[in-house]
Amino acid sequence: MTELNARFIDVGSTPARDMNFWPAMVIPKEDIDREIERLSDLDRPGNGRRVSSIVHPYATEPGLGLAPGIDVTINVLLPGEETVVIRRNSNQIAMCIEGAGEALIGADVIRFEKFDVWNTPSMMLYRYRNSGSERCVFLSYSNAPLLEKLEVHFVEEDPPVFAPAEGAGDAMAAIKRAREFADNFEIDESGARLMGYEYLIDIDVVPSRPLIWRWDTVASQLDRVANLGKDYRGRRLYLLYNPATERRNGTSHSFFATIARYPGGTVDMPHRHSSAAINYYFEGLGKSTVEGQKFEWKAGDLMLSAPGWAVHNHGSRGDGFHALTIQDHPLHIAMESLIWQETLKDPVLKLGAEQGAQTNIGELVGVR
Repeated sequence: MTELNARFIDVGSTPARDMNFWPAMVIPKEDIDREIERLSDLDRPGNGRRVSSIVHPYATEPGLGLAPGIDVTINVLLPGEETVVIRRNSNQIAMCIEGAGEALIGADVIRFEKFDVWNTPSMMLYRYRNSGSERCVFLSYSNAPLLEKLEVHFVEEDPPVFAPAEGAGDAMAAIKRAREFADNFEIDESGARLMGYEYLIDIDVVPSRPLIWRWDTVASQLDRVANLGKDYRGRRLYLLYNPATERRNGTSHSFFATIARYPGGTVDMPHRHSSAAINYYFEGLGKSTVEGQKFEWKAGDLMLSAPGWAVHNHGSRGDGFHALTIQDHPLHIAMESLIWQETLKDPVLKLGAEQGAQTNIGELVGVR
C-alpha cells in the first residue's frame, strides 16, 4: 500500500479564493421532450426505472448534477409500469409534468396529476406506479450529487423489509432512553454544555412524512401574490412548506420548492444568495439576466437560474408565467451559510441568524 502523507498549505497570507460560478443555462423544452421520447422508446429496464439525469457541462464525477449539489432527473412510466422498491439517504422533491401516477412512499400512497408537487423523505422505501392509460412523466430533484461528493450516498434497490413485531412500538415507548442517564450539564454561564455520547446517537425525532401540494389547490391561491401590484418589492410566489423542516422553511430538509405566478411586464430587482436555484417554467414566458448574461425562456424550459452567489433577476413577458423553483436554501440555513442580498444596495445578511430582508408587503396588504 502506498504511504500517504498530508500536505501543509499556508493560507493565512493567501487572498480569499474567488467564487467560480457554474454558468447559468437553459435546457429547452424541445431537448427535454426528445429525452422523454427516448426514454419512452427503451425496452423496460429490469428495475422499471426509465430515468435520465440532466447534467451541467461543468459537472464532474462523482456527483453529476445540474447544480453542484442538486440533480434533476426526468422520470417516465408507461401505462401499467411499476418500479422496484428503492431507498436512499438523499431526499427528493418531484413535479408531474405529464399524465398521472402514484408514488408509494412508506405506508402512504400519493396519487399525483400534472403540476402536483410532492416530497420523498430520506430512507423511506418508495416506488412508482402508472395504473392509467397515458404516459406519466415527472421531474425529480435531489441532493444526491452533494452526498456523492462526500462519498456517503447510500442507495439500496429492492431492500429487505422488516416488519416490527406486534406491540413492539408500545414496548419501546415504555423503555427509558439511554440518554436519560447520560451527562448533560452547563459549564459556562453563556450556555456552553457538556453532553454524553448518547445525545449524539439518539437525536430527538421530528417526524418526516411524504406530503403533496396539489396544483388545483395551489393555483387557486396564486392570484393573491400575482395581484400585489406593481409597487410590490418581493418575489410573487408561495413556499410549499413542510412542517418537518421547522425554521429551515423547506419542502424537504435540503430544498425549498416555490410556485410563482408573475403577471405580464413584471421585473425583479437584481439580487443574490448563496443558495443555488433551478427554475422550471411550466406556463408563460419571460427573460432572465444572470451575471450580465441574458436568457429567454418559455413554458417547458428548465433553467439553472441562480448559480450560488451570482447576481440575477427575472422578468415576465406576454401574459406572465408560472414557475417551480428549487433552492438548497434549507441546507444552507442548517449550515449557517445562507447569505442573502435582496438588492445590490442592501447589506449582505446571514438569514436565520439575524433579522432578514424586508419587503413592503405591510404597506400593500390593506389594499389587496
